[in-house]
Amino acid sequence: MALVLTCAQAPLPTLRKPPRLLIARIATFTRANAPLFGSARGCEGGAARRRGWAQICRDSSLQEPPGVGPPEQEKESKDDMAAATVPQIGGGGGGRLSDWTTSVLLFGFWAGIIYYVFQLAPNQTPYRDTYFLQKLLSLKGDDGFRMNGVLVSLWYIMGLWPLVYSMLLLPTGRSSQSKIPVWPFLVLSCFGGAYALIPYFVLWKPPPPAIDEDEIGQWPLKFLESKLTAGVMFAVGLGLIIYAGKAGGDDWREFFQYFRESKFIHATCLDFCLLSTFSPFWVYNDMTARRWKNGSWVLPLALIPFLGPSLYLLLRPSLSSLLGASAASSDKPQK
Repeated sequence: MALVLTCAQAPLPTLRKPPRLLIARIATFTRANAPLFGSARGCEGGAARRRGWAQICRDSSLQEPPGVGPPEQEKESKDDMAAATVPQIGGGGGGRLSDWTTSVLLFGFWAGIIYYVFQLAPNQTPYRDTYFLQKLLSLKGDDGFRMNGVLVSLWYIMGLWPLVYSMLLLPTGRSSQSKIPVWPFLVLSCFGGAYALIPYFVLWKPPPPAIDEDEIGQWPLKFLESKLTAGVMFAVGLGLIIYAGKAGGDDWREFFQYFRESKFIHATCLDFCLLSTFSPFWVYNDMTARRWKNGSWVLPLALIPFLGPSLYLLLRPSLSSLLGASAASSDKPQK
């Protein structure tokens, strides 16, 4: 910037302050490698730590006094900084599940699956399907009929899958660039499984929003982050799989016969396969967001249906430990 002096009496031109939005975006560029949580010392000048310090904190030198500056620019700068400080999956704008081409393909895949289930899946035993469903829901008393052991194990494992996805998608599977919340899809997955979750996969736009320390101690994150929850879920799932594996050959042959005849069992098996197929991606997404570099050995195990993702949930670092690590690193004197 150059100043031209015309004469001794002429006033100097007023220096314009650089656009505030530009400064904020430059600041976001320099903070692009920040961890999942905001720094506790994000503001210079020895500002006192306060409740909610995990939120992203802008340098006070970049802020204007309250009430100065358009609110649209302030909102946009906050959104830019939040997107820069939270790690993204895949890097850049392409190669992510939220890319529009992938979303279109995934939506077409979901539409094809829905069409197959309702129009093409075998449906030779609708009355028997209704009877099986009533027995599995305990709506029928003991009438002397013994339910297939493999079918019983599959039924209860399908009841655990929504909990697995809730622990994977909350909070690291949320979308900060979309107003579509994840919890309605998780609730619907208790009844529709992957058929209810795939539409959210189509609409998902990373990165996830920043995590506040208050949010970690509240429901449902407190329950979903609990190692006790993950341990009980893994133990129950392992027991169900062992129970199905110990079933006799007659039970397995009967189950395969049900699969060829029953729409209910056919759709349930397909649902189990879809949930098992998508879970490794969300394990990788959660692992990357938590910056668990030493957990790469768990990724091949995530390919094991149900047991792999549930084992990862048991071993992954908790958000509270990451919050403490972020606080410890920020307390070190900066050079």
